[in-house]
Amino acid sequence: MKPEVDDRGPRERMVFSAAQLIRRNGVTATGLREVAAHAGAPRGSLQHYFPGGKEQLVNEAVEWAGRYAAARVDRFMASMSRPTPGGLFAAMVRQWTEEFRSAGFAGGCPVAAATVDCADSAASTRAATAAAFACWRRPIARELTAMGVPSRRAGALATLMVGALEGAILMAKAEQNVRPLTAVARELGPYLDSCAEPGP
Repeated sequence: MKPEVDDRGPRERMVFSAAQLIRRNGVTATGLREVAAHAGAPRGSLQHYFPGGKEQLVNEAVEWAGRYAAARVDRFMASMSRPTPGGLFAAMVRQWTEEFRSAGFAGGCPVAAATVDCADSAASTRAATAAAFACWRRPIARELTAMGVPSRRAGALATLMVGALEGAILMAKAEQNVRPLTAVARELGPYLDSCAEPGP
């Protein structure tokens, strides 16, 4: 989850940095001073750009992560010559297996981290995480429908895909092994493909 950020202004860099630190350390352990240092931004700029303080910054980082995940769906689809529901899920999983194998297991999903840390204590962050997950699921459901999954099932299958992936990410981090990710891709892929109705 490391897109090019060279052309981003200080505000955008701080949102990106917050997402990166949250995915590694969680919300509670991510401080505003650390975010400013990671972004290479003056500490005083935090109050200027985020008058709502840490809660606002966390919410915007979560929103950024939801948009990023949604954009990845489009990239996955563009990379497949013959897209299938199982192929899309395999691509979603592969993003994480490649990261864990190359960079270790320190990182995770910032949306999940914010949900765990803040869902009970900050209503605005709970709403932001729910919106981020919805933002991620929408393009998945859209693409499933385009691949022949009945529209009445596409939303539920998108939820299944995101839920299976998030659970496997957590188990992979706990086990320090990508086996849970490869297992869900292997087992869920054929089922997802079976949900697509053949074309005329």
